[in-house]
Amino acid sequence: MNPFSFLWPQALLSLLLLPLLVGAYLWLLHRHRKAVLRWSSLGLVKQAAAVQGRWRRHIPPLLLGLALLLLMLALGRPVTRLTLPLQDQTLLLAMDVSGSMRATDVEPSRIVASQNAAKAFVQELPRHVRVGIVSFAGTAAVVQAPTHSRDDLLAAIDRFQLQRGTAIGSGLVLSLATLFPEAGIDLSQITGERRMPRPLGARAGASQPTPFEPVPPGSYSAAAIVLLTDGQRTTGPDPLEAAKMAADRGVKVYTVGFGTTQGEVIGFDGWSMRVRLDEASLQQIAAITQAEYFYAGSAQDLKKVYDTLGSRLVFEHKETEVTAVLAGLAGLLVMAAAGLALAWFGRIA
Repeated sequence: MNPFSFLWPQALLSLLLLPLLVGAYLWLLHRHRKAVLRWSSLGLVKQAAAVQGRWRRHIPPLLLGLALLLLMLALGRPVTRLTLPLQDQTLLLAMDVSGSMRATDVEPSRIVASQNAAKAFVQELPRHVRVGIVSFAGTAAVVQAPTHSRDDLLAAIDRFQLQRGTAIGSGLVLSLATLFPEAGIDLSQITGERRMPRPLGARAGASQPTPFEPVPPGSYSAAAIVLLTDGQRTTGPDPLEAAKMAADRGVKVYTVGFGTTQGEVIGFDGWSMRVRLDEASLQQIAAITQAEYFYAGSAQDLKKVYDTLGSRLVFEHKETEVTAVLAGLAGLLVMAAAGLALAWFGRIA
């Protein structure tokens, strides 16, 4: 793949001047050599070569030639794909706290393994990244609003309380409402009869939110959702409908499946339940929102997933114009050429 593309490719025709400049330089060298042989003795020529060194006289022109090459490339306004850190990034962790997470097929238990992996993930994120946490079982709840405080996040993860049911869609909708508190998302269907509080400073009777206009899926780079579950939906809104809501807002939902995909009977506290991970739905959620699905069958797998997500979520691959970079390098080469010419020969030309 070509590392550069050019906004003004027609300007690259200036590169045709380089062979002419090289030819002119070689012609001047030949002319100078003939003049030296005509007016100076061979001894003087050898003495000059010994003092100055033949190779030195070619370095400043070579640096100038490279500077001209970079400037001619800069005329074409080059664009390349760079990996850059995202600014003002917010991540929402939507984590399953249904009863099946008490199972001990993952040591010491699924819930403890997911808590440990989440805490390690939060601590390793860059400090400029805000993180919020939503837990979901039969209903969903914000256990920590987006914050920069890692201590608050760790304490919130430790406060998880297991409940019955698995409302994956509720976790997604509440995560979106947390990211967009002024969007007027109705939460009465997923959190009992509670609704999202009005934004701070809003007055009763204030105007309704402006009509929502969908944006391309995956286009909102300022926030993302990481959803982890070990089961399948048993209650709450359809997760695929919730994924469509996220896609319409450009938010990517990275899904993590944790546990068994075949379906197993898991026993704890004297009773048992059948648990099966719904990979198909998680894959669809990720696809709808232009994100990715990850599977973790063990605590170590889960940590690797979070490590991978950490590098994906806080950096972006962006087409960036690098004209200024090439022009700056050309300027440095010109200064280096002038400095060497003055140091070695006492003159620039």
